[in-house]
Amino acid sequence: MTRLVNCLWFDGQAEEAANFYAALLPNSSVDRVVTAPGDYPSGKQGDVITVDFTLLGRPFMGLNGGPQFQFTEAISMIVECDTQEEVDLYWEALSSVPEAEQCGWCKDRYGLSWQITPRVMIALLGDADPGRAKRAFEAMMHMKKLDIAALEAAAAD
Repeated sequence: MTRLVNCLWFDGQAEEAANFYAALLPNSSVDRVVTAPGDYPSGKQGDVITVDFTLLGRPFMGLNGGPQFQFTEAISMIVECDTQEEVDLYWEALSSVPEAEQCGWCKDRYGLSWQITPRVMIALLGDADPGRAKRAFEAMMHMKKLDIAALEAAAAD
């Protein structure tokens, strides 16, 4: 069966990151750790080269490829949340670069960008009333971590 697996490039931290993410997110696990059978440009025989892991039921591979490539905001993980408690939990665990925080986006200790998004925000942006959608959007643009009550209040004004 054909599968699509996202591969995330790390600089020696793939196993650590996979364990961190799997412990944080439900329906997640570290499934397999593969060590290098020989030396390679950024490591040596026996080093962890790939880690297969599952996040929220989706397959990923972490590759310890070395320092040549870094994550950018062009790729991000979106965690859709039902409650402010979920938003707060994931934000607190994942946000490690305060200057990268904006509009529900944060960056973790490995440099990967995350969008911690309340489902209500998605609904508000697509509201049939363009005024509600615009007010919610404008409120969001001034936030770092998204605040569900403040978004709902802005949309209602």
